[in-house]
Amino acid sequence: MTEKIKLFLDTDLLEKYLLGTTTTEESLQVERYIAMYPEVRKTYNELQENLETFAKIHKLKAPEGLKEKIISKIRQEKRGKSKFFRYAVAASIAACIFAGSAFFFYNQNKSLQQENTLVTNKIKDLEMDMKVQLEDIRNQYIVLNNPNTKKYSVMGNKKAKELKAVAYINPVKKLSYINVSNLPQLPEDKCFQMWAEVNGEMVNLGIIRALDNEDKLFALPYADNAIGYITIEPQGGNSTPTVQNIVANINY
Repeated sequence: MTEKIKLFLDTDLLEKYLLGTTTTEESLQVERYIAMYPEVRKTYNELQENLETFAKIHKLKAPEGLKEKIISKIRQEKRGKSKFFRYAVAASIAACIFAGSAFFFYNQNKSLQQENTLVTNKIKDLEMDMKVQLEDIRNQYIVLNNPNTKKYSVMGNKKAKELKAVAYINPVKKLSYINVSNLPQLPEDKCFQMWAEVNGEMVNLGIIRALDNEDKLFALPYADNAIGYITIEPQGGNSTPTVQNIVANINY
């Protein structure tokens, strides 16, 4: 166990997190440590199980017949001790209410923590998606406006004569994009799919749809002497290209 993890476990942040008393920054720190370090996750799970067990134990109903035995015993005592019975019953009811409330709030806190984790993860995913989109927009701008970018016209073969595209290759920035400006009509059970052969491996670049590609650039993996392909595949795409259905080659 590293010193960093040991110092974290020596704090009471895990216990405070389980009870819902951590600040926003502390909650994020705890969730990060739980996700990154197995030792912390194991300790957290053990604390969670212990708390749940404690709550369930205190939620148990009193044994059957206990109330009758208490009443019978007290009736045998002097009338002056009747107040003790009322206090005992009141205390028992209060204890049951407290145990039930503790278990209820524990479950509520656990549910809120799970929702908080889901929201936090969703925000992280959105931030990552936005970062990728911004990086792609930046690269597109470089490719379209950099003087070192080379343009290659791509035409379909006899199986797709109406197919037209333009490939943009920048060997300095090592960026490659293609703009498919026109796609011929295909039967409903067929689709166009794009591929790139990079260092001897075939990379699936996804399905090209006529409604989606207007003024849209598709990123191509950059590599020296790479080759791109457009094929006709079954609707939904294929895991490997159908060689006999290649309708366009893109050499870059």
